[in-house]
Amino acid sequence: MRKPRELSLAGKIGAYCVLTLFTIFSIYPVLCVFSISIRPGDRLLTKSLALIPQDATLQTYVRLFTQEPFLQWMANSLIVSAMVTLVGVGLAATTGYAFSRYKFRGRDTAMVGIITTQMFPVTMLLLPLFIMLIKLHAYDNYIGLVIAYSATALPFTVWQMKGYYDTIPYSLEEAASIDGCSQFGIFWRIILPLAAPALVITALFAFMTAWSEYLVAAVLIQDKNLFTLPLGLKTFQSSMEVSWGLYSAGAVIVSIPVVVLFLFLSRWLVSGLTLGSVKG
Repeated sequence: MRKPRELSLAGKIGAYCVLTLFTIFSIYPVLCVFSISIRPGDRLLTKSLALIPQDATLQTYVRLFTQEPFLQWMANSLIVSAMVTLVGVGLAATTGYAFSRYKFRGRDTAMVGIITTQMFPVTMLLLPLFIMLIKLHAYDNYIGLVIAYSATALPFTVWQMKGYYDTIPYSLEEAASIDGCSQFGIFWRIILPLAAPALVITALFAFMTAWSEYLVAAVLIQDKNLFTLPLGLKTFQSSMEVSWGLYSAGAVIVSIPVVVLFLFLSRWLVSGLTLGSVKG
């Protein structure tokens, strides 16, 4: 088997230059938002090119946490996102396993139907979703948001879990069954640990679906005490003016939980956990 050629010095330098360029391109807008958040007087534009202005202040962040209901918005978003993550991971893990391991009438049709729903934009689903949640008495509460966000995330996550289960050798389940393990025990003790990378991706996708979504929340939530972070940040914008400092500070804070969650779960984002689990 031919060994892969190593990059030359010029190739490595070129690769690092490209990666550095894309990194700067990705980080610069974030730094600009942070710069706006520490400028006094809600200044959006400035003649200075410095990312950290000379008169930088953290008063905007102090005001955000002391004079605005930001902590309540964050708590609401955490509750909804955590519920959507639990529901999304639970349903995707079990449904994907059923599609992967069992043959039943209508299986292929159901799989095509699930992925077809992913093709429609959320705006097309808002009216029927709105009517359905009103009839279920789930309008203007957490349950309605959880149902809406879970329905949005499940088509992708179910297919993702089904595809990952297909890569796990069925001989592992046969061996466990011969040893006397029940079907639930096989799924809980063997399949789920091996599917950890797919479960992590599913959890991240479900969490981010609910954490930063605005349009569905704006339609389904009217009670200001139930506002999530996107709805709350929208209140900083009026028809006459925009509180750019508060808006930018809130945007910076909103991005932190997603980054922390990704860093915490990144060690599980490794493929090939089943490599070498079966000989032959």
